[in-house]
Amino acid sequence: MSFRLSQRDKDIIAFINQFRAVDRDSLVDTFFKQLRSPVNACNSVMVRLYRLGLIERTQQYSPTVYLPVDANIKKNSQKILHFLSILDVYKQMCTYSTPKQVIVEDKPARRKGGIEPDLFCIFKGSPFWIEIQRNQYSEQKMQEKINLYEDFFFSDEWKSLHWQPEDRSPIFPSVILITPVRYAVSSDHIRIIQVANIHELMEKYKGASKQTKEVSSRTTSSPGRIKINLT
Repeated sequence: MSFRLSQRDKDIIAFINQFRAVDRDSLVDTFFKQLRSPVNACNSVMVRLYRLGLIERTQQYSPTVYLPVDANIKKNSQKILHFLSILDVYKQMCTYSTPKQVIVEDKPARRKGGIEPDLFCIFKGSPFWIEIQRNQYSEQKMQEKINLYEDFFFSDEWKSLHWQPEDRSPIFPSVILITPVRYAVSSDHIRIIQVANIHELMEKYKGASKQTKEVSSRTTSSPGRIKINLT
């Protein structure tokens, strides 16, 4: 079959491949909101891409959720809600600044049993690994998760990750726990931030210019420590 894809078509397919599950309204906001009838335009494009066999879809959710053709995700899988929650965090970030170097379900340790954050990105100039906790876990289990990050910190493998800056010392990302509850977890080596959502994260650092300058002066002098400046 011969057909020609527009750049927008290619961008939509790449976006779905990146986030694994994307709802119709997120596609409207990302690719069609400047049009006169954005929902109708989105529906028309998505039906065409689906009929061409370039994307999959599930109508078990409303609005429709679109999937990669090779995702191997059952159309009623709870994994879809997991990917939609990752997309929601990304969209929240985009209301402040578009994240860079976005990796969904990052596996930086490249081995079984290592850290597997739900999302990696560079947001407002700082790298973050983000864990999205849709369910409540025991504090012991959460501390075990943090311990894995500490193990990775001491492995030094993170220093050679592809996104590390070439012109200065490697940076170990802060770990953001997106969770409605607060866990009594701690680390002497990595920065842990617990918030309910990205909006709370931004409020946390809003107007704290004096504090962030102090943090910056301390972390700049310590190799591997992250500078956070979200304002």
